[in-house]
Amino acid sequence: MRKPAVTSVPIASLMAERWSPRAFDASAAVTPEQVKALLEAARWAPSFGNTQPARYLMGLRGTPSFDGILATLNSGNRAWAHRASLLLVGVMVTTNEKGPVPYAEYGLGLASENLVLQAVELGLVAHQMAGFSADAVRSAFSLPDDAVPKVAIAVGSPASPDVLEEDWRIEREKADRVRVPLADFAFTGQWGTPAL
Repeated sequence: MRKPAVTSVPIASLMAERWSPRAFDASAAVTPEQVKALLEAARWAPSFGNTQPARYLMGLRGTPSFDGILATLNSGNRAWAHRASLLLVGVMVTTNEKGPVPYAEYGLGLASENLVLQAVELGLVAHQMAGFSADAVRSAFSLPDDAVPKVAIAVGSPASPDVLEEDWRIEREKADRVRVPLADFAFTGQWGTPAL
């Protein structure tokens, strides 16, 4: 596992240890209990007015659902995601019995972050992806019109970066995590005036 992020002040270990590898152990599996914990963590995420717009399609490696999700990924993501133990697609439900669901995308984002942090807690890793075809997901899984696929997520156990075929991916896997400095992140008074 990669070293935790170096931060200017201590943060919770789940956040410091979270990262998005592409090198997954193709021989590892996730247990039914781990899958349930991941989805339960996502289910308990906050949402606007408790509308709970997040839903997930999931497939364990070796199942038709996994293969169906894998087929919707772009070729760059398929090149490594096939080794993951679990693939998911995060879907936002945009309407309910009261009409349009406000901030549905934000709710799905919060739920997905909970899922990813739960993966860290379980000793797993997760990688979120925008590189997939929402239309292919919609077609392959018969989604209704108000269900919008927004993110694909690979979950599993980490492996050596050497399992990756491309040199640039191996280098990226080994690179330090970098974030903008706090002075460029939080402002006070007016835009551009550092808060810290």
